[in-house]
Amino acid sequence: MMNAHSSRREFLAAVAAAAATVNLPGSLSASQSNHPGIRFGYTAMTWGKAERQAIDDISAVGFQGIQFRNDALKEFRPTELRDLLQQHKLTFVALSSGDVSIDPAHESDQIAEHTAHAKFVHDAGGLYLQILDQLKPYPRTVTPEECKRLGRILTEVGKRTADLGVPLGYHNHLNTLSEKPGNLDIVLEASDPKYVKLELDTAHSLAGGGNPVAEIEKYRDRLLFLHLKDVVDIPMSTEGAKYPFKFVELGRGKVDLPAIFSALDRIKYRGWAVVELDRVPDKTTTPKESALISKNYLEKTIGASV
Repeated sequence: MMNAHSSRREFLAAVAAAAATVNLPGSLSASQSNHPGIRFGYTAMTWGKAERQAIDDISAVGFQGIQFRNDALKEFRPTELRDLLQQHKLTFVALSSGDVSIDPAHESDQIAEHTAHAKFVHDAGGLYLQILDQLKPYPRTVTPEECKRLGRILTEVGKRTADLGVPLGYHNHLNTLSEKPGNLDIVLEASDPKYVKLELDTAHSLAGGGNPVAEIEKYRDRLLFLHLKDVVDIPMSTEGAKYPFKFVELGRGKVDLPAIFSALDRIKYRGWAVVELDRVPDKTTTPKESALISKNYLEKTIGASV
């Protein structure tokens, strides 16, 4: 009978073999990729607060870019982060700037906070600022006026970040005003497309009742970048479950990723697709191993060149 240690050794060997295979002569090069023009990054959040380890591992796995949460502002000086990423040949794709509230009492402070975050991105050589809101109390019915107000606030933030050369991407997300696809439509309609783009998350779209393939095509002109994310259903009786699902490595859930890439090809998307995994779904797997699983799926099943 196979013990836990031998099972883990076999898992690591299989992952390593898969990673090595994609670098062999005859494997896809960037120019041979089935999805040219798409560049792949990975979020540091899987590593929790260990951003420096995330940089090492994401670079070692072979992703081209990285996304951070705003904890990075406490960990790094902008120039330090810029130099560190250059050493690891990683592009700073985006900073998750945090939440924005529709409460008028907080508007000026929020604009100042997110503008400061955009300044950090600019000084660190990054590209984009990601922002979302938070639905409190949750769950509850969201009104169209709330969505319109959010759209107006996002526009004001986006104007400031644009002045710094940092485009703003609104992140559709569960537990936000845009959880339901109809509300996302209202938020985007109420915001200025010059200053507010869409950072589309495939798993959050699907779990919220949306259709990420249709949203890619509908918002083709507003796509700033994407979160490639997968999700699987679980019983609510599962220990620690807050939702009837959990996020998993690419190809292990119910998001139709081949259809996602077909839609991206149809609209001739050229930009960043960042793989996101909140935490490893299996405690016996490391964040680096999870990243290898998703990379292998992208290269072997999707035909992408990571």
